[in-house]
Amino acid sequence: MSKKKNVDEIEKNESHTVSNSWHVLREYTAARIGLGRAGISVPTKHLLDFQLAHAQAQDAVHLPLDTQQLIRDIELPLITVHSQVTDRSHYLQRPDLGRRLNSESVAELKLHAAVEDDPYDLVIVIVDGLSSFAIQKNAAPLLQQLTQRLSEHALLKTSEKNKAVSICRLAPIVIVEQGRVAVGDEIGELLNAKSVLVFIGERPGLSSPDSLGLYLTWAPKVGLTDESRNCISNVRPEGLVYSEAVNKILYLLNEAHQRQLTGVNLKERTQEIDRGALRSDKNFLVS
Repeated sequence: MSKKKNVDEIEKNESHTVSNSWHVLREYTAARIGLGRAGISVPTKHLLDFQLAHAQAQDAVHLPLDTQQLIRDIELPLITVHSQVTDRSHYLQRPDLGRRLNSESVAELKLHAAVEDDPYDLVIVIVDGLSSFAIQKNAAPLLQQLTQRLSEHALLKTSEKNKAVSICRLAPIVIVEQGRVAVGDEIGELLNAKSVLVFIGERPGLSSPDSLGLYLTWAPKVGLTDESRNCISNVRPEGLVYSEAVNKILYLLNEAHQRQLTGVNLKERTQEIDRGALRSDKNFLVS
């Protein structure tokens, strides 16, 4: 059938579409609601949109990360490492191997480790995860805003004993290919960092193939589970925008270093605090 006949057929089918009064809600959400119907089926236009979204989600999973372009976009000191996974098929079949680094990467990170009595305060780890597209699109601009805010605001909060807590030493940024969230724990442990913040491409949804997740862990070490982390999800221009994500990160970092914990015992309450209260009288971002 020719392309013109296909178009004519679609237009013919659409002319028999029964509308749904809930369609006005689509102005406020990406959810597939109020689509109407053509007979007992979904209208052709919406079926094609669904198939396109499904294809985009699949592409996001299998698209390899362009590491060299990401390095150029970030323009900061960094280290590139690899998990124990050999290829993408292996990655999808063996999540456990995506949580650990290969031997060459372990040796490389040991060369950059902080001395035992002077640890890094934070290491930022960028992992391709299940959507390299999310990392390619969002990691660099989010990191730019985060490092700018880190350079402007000292995360200080007076404790009950009037002792201020601040983050003052950032480890080199680490990019991981074919990695999972928990690979950040091994990296933090090898570099001797007090905390690790993982940027990772989240499992693509049918309206969000570019969703970025953030995971913060205090005292990272191999063997920790998800209850030890705080998660910020759906970071992207059409979801949680970068500025709001940075606000949440700053709050959690401050609380984590104040209370020396993350996970289920640390609640994110950025809506309850005055964001203007973050002090900016000290630059603690030290290379």
